[in-house]
Amino acid sequence: MQEPRYDALVMISTSEIDANLYYATRFAAPDPFIFIQAGAEKIAVMSDLEMDRARSQARVDTVLSYSVYERRAREKGTDAPSLLDVLDLVLRERGAHHLLVPGNFGIEHADGLRARGYIVAVKREPFFEARLMKSEEEIEAIAATQRATEEAVDAAISAVQAAKVESGGFLYLDGELLTAEALKKIMHVTLMERECVAQHTIVAPGLQGVDPHHSGNGPIRANESIVIDLFPRSERSRYFADMSRTVVKGKASPKLRAMYRAVLNAQECGMELIRDGADGRAIHTKVNAVLEKDGFTTGVVGGRMQGFFHGTGHGVGLDIHEPPRINKTGAVLRTGYVVTVEPGLYYLDAGAIRIEDLVVVTGAGCRNLTNFPKGIGELEID
Repeated sequence: MQEPRYDALVMISTSEIDANLYYATRFAAPDPFIFIQAGAEKIAVMSDLEMDRARSQARVDTVLSYSVYERRAREKGTDAPSLLDVLDLVLRERGAHHLLVPGNFGIEHADGLRARGYIVAVKREPFFEARLMKSEEEIEAIAATQRATEEAVDAAISAVQAAKVESGGFLYLDGELLTAEALKKIMHVTLMERECVAQHTIVAPGLQGVDPHHSGNGPIRANESIVIDLFPRSERSRYFADMSRTVVKGKASPKLRAMYRAVLNAQECGMELIRDGADGRAIHTKVNAVLEKDGFTTGVVGGRMQGFFHGTGHGVGLDIHEPPRINKTGAVLRTGYVVTVEPGLYYLDAGAIRIEDLVVVTGAGCRNLTNFPKGIGELEID
C-alpha cells in the first residue's frame, strides 16, 4: 500500500512508553510531548522542565519551548492556549498542511487538527519501517539484554535444581516452600543487578502452563513441567530480549518427553527456514506440520484449545511484541529483523512445553542470539 502524501509527521505521546516516539528522538520522557518531522527537520516541543535535558540528549534537530509558543498564542488572542494551539503555530511556521500520524494518535487531537483545516492520515504499524531492520548497534543491544536474560533464567533453574523434593512432591529450597513467585523474584533481582527490568514474567508450573500467558503462581511440584518465559528490557538501551525454557524436577512423563522432542524438532525446522525473503506464514505452517507429523494435533478438547495455538514468532526490539509476525497472517522477513522462534504444545493430560530462542535474520539463514541449553532432562532426579 502506497504511503499517503504528507508535509509533516506528527506524534503526541510519552516516549517512556511509546517506542515509536523514543525511536524518533532517542529521548525518554515521562510526560507527553510534541514531535514533528517536517522534511528532514526533526522537532521536539518541550516543557520548560525538559528543555535542557532534551537539548543535550534528544536526537532531534530543533528543540522548541512549549511555553514560548503558549505566549505567542496568547499574543494572537487565545486566552488559554491548548496543546493543539501550540502545535498549530509550529505547523504553520513550517507550512505543513498534510499530516501523517500513527495509529495510537489521540482522536481528540486528530479531530481538533481536522477542525483547523489540516488533512490527517493515519499509518498503521510499522509506523517507522526502519524499526524492523535492526542496525548492528541495535542487535548488540538486544544481545546484551539476552545475556542478562540467560543469567536470570540460569539462576531460577539452578534454584530448582538445588531444591529438595519433600512430602507431597513439593519442592523446598533452604527449608522454604519453592513457589513460582520465588523463582520470579530470583530472576528479577538478577536482572536488576544487570540494569534490566522485567514485567509479566511467566513461571507456570503444571497445568497452569497449558494457558500460554498464565503468569504462574503457587508451589512448584516435582515431575511437572515448569514453563519459564522471561522478556526483560534493558534500562540503559531500552531494548528487549525474550527467551522461554521448560524444565522438570524429577521424571517427565512419556507424553511430556515426546512433546519436548516434537517442539524442539519444530523449532529447529522454523530456524532452518528463516532467511531474507522468507514468508512468515509459510514458516508457521511448516512448523505446525512438524508437530502434527510427530502426532500432536491442535483443537478444542473439553472446552479448551490444546495443542499448538499461538504464533511461531514475533519481532523484538524497543517493544517486546513488534512486527514482523511469524504466524498464520505472516510477513516477509528481511535481513536485520530480530524475531523469536517459539513453538509450544499444551495439553491438560500432560502439561506444557515451550522453547523460545531469539534470532537475527540474515541473507542465508539466521544467527541465533540465544546461548542457553534447551534440554528438559537436566533437572531429573533418581
